[in-house]
This record gives sequence, C-alpha cells and structure tokens, in this order.
Amino acid sequence: MAGHSQFKNIMHRKGKQDAVRSKLFSKLAREITVAAKDGVPDPTMNSKLRLAILNARAENMPKDNIERAIKKAAGADGANYETVRYEGYGPAGVAVIVETLTDNRNRTGGAVRAAFTKHGGALGETGSVSFSFDHVGEIVYPASAGTADGILDAAIEAGADDVVSDEETHVILCGFEAIGEVSKTLEATLGAAKSIKAIWKPQNTVPVDEEKAQTLMKLVDQLEDDDDVQNVYTNFEVSDEIMAKLTAA
Repeated sequence: MAGHSQFKNIMHRKGKQDAVRSKLFSKLAREITVAAKDGVPDPTMNSKLRLAILNARAENMPKDNIERAIKKAAGADGANYETVRYEGYGPAGVAVIVETLTDNRNRTGGAVRAAFTKHGGALGETGSVSFSFDHVGEIVYPASAGTADGILDAAIEAGADDVVSDEETHVILCGFEAIGEVSKTLEATLGAAKSIKAIWKPQNTVPVDEEKAQTLMKLVDQLEDDDDVQNVYTNFEVSDEIMAKLTAA
C-alpha cells in the first residue's frame, strides 16, 4: 500500500458559499431520508444511514435538519426517490459520472442530457465510462490527525488499501464494501473523520488545456446545480497553473 501516492480524485466542487449551502443541505437531507427509508431509521443498525449522517455532520449540517430528514422517511406523503447513475463524455473525451436521487426519471434524465449537449458532450449508456473508474470508499482526515506514517499504520491496521497525504489532509481509500468496517476501526484510533463516502476514482486521467477545462467545469457546475444531482465525477486533469487561472476568474 503506497503511503504517498500521487493520486488525486478529480472531482470539481464549488466553494461553500452561503448561496449554495442551502442546496447542499437539501441534497444531504435527501440522502439521509432515502437511506433511512431503505433500511431502518437507526444509524447503529443501518450503515448506509450512518454514512449519510456522518457526511452531513462533516458539512456542519444542523442536528435538527438531520433528525427531520430521518423522520421524513416514515411519512406517508414523502416522495419515493431512486438512485440513478448517468454516464457520458465531455469535451476531449473526458469521462463523466453523474449520481442522482430522483422521483422523476424523465425530468432528471432530460436535464442531465441537456447539460451534456450544451457543453459539447454526449450522454452514453450506463456502464459506458464507469469501467474506467474504481468504486471505492474514501475516508478523509485533517492533517492534524497525525503524521503521514502514523496515519498509514492506522490505515493498514484497519484494512484500507491506500493513503494519500498532503499538507491539508490524509485521504484513506478502501474497498467499497469495506467502508463501514474500515471507518469504524479508524474512528476508534483517530477519532471522527472529516468525511466518509463512496467515490468513483478514475483509473487514469486525461490532461486538458485551459479552454477544455473551462468548458468541463461549466458542465460540472450546471450538473451540480440540479437539485436531483448528488455527485459528479470526472477523469480530467489540469495543471496547477491552469487551475489557478480558472479559480481566480
């Protein structure tokens, strides 16, 4: 297991401005409600719900919001959401995976397709790009949680597969099915994680120039603005210089 691999999860996320926090909380609440509805409304007996709650807490979602989302699962008038994954290609052949929770496939599918078309991409069939990603667990700790070597030792002991440490965070990767057990073991050693989630990790990345990167970021922004979209993953890579220009614009 590499302690300092150069892997970077290529997933563009907008800043946590007040203007988008409400939307973020709505998406987190939907994940909690769906998880509670799929199993039991007790996080100690429902690992999916436990992970959804941990992610909400990591984003500083108020406790009252979390409790309301859990209670909503028991309501008879609640919408029936289903998980739908869309896959396609953006400019420069960049692979894009879009995870959604929707109560209307036609609405969501139409919006996702429109975003791809507007930005020079094309929506494909399910499985058309996910084969080039690995579905894994990602557990993130702040750099203050320990030294790179110390985190690596704890991760090995917990059964993780890889650790990526930098100046700000320690990113621990594990098998998708092992997220619950690995995160629980790490919590006993390192305390609560900053975030725990399943991600799509690209097996290889596609370098793009500034123009293509700008278009791809607009595509991701439009997708993430949709209330039904939970996560967007891509495999494009840009230089630090280009990223600095784009984020400063």
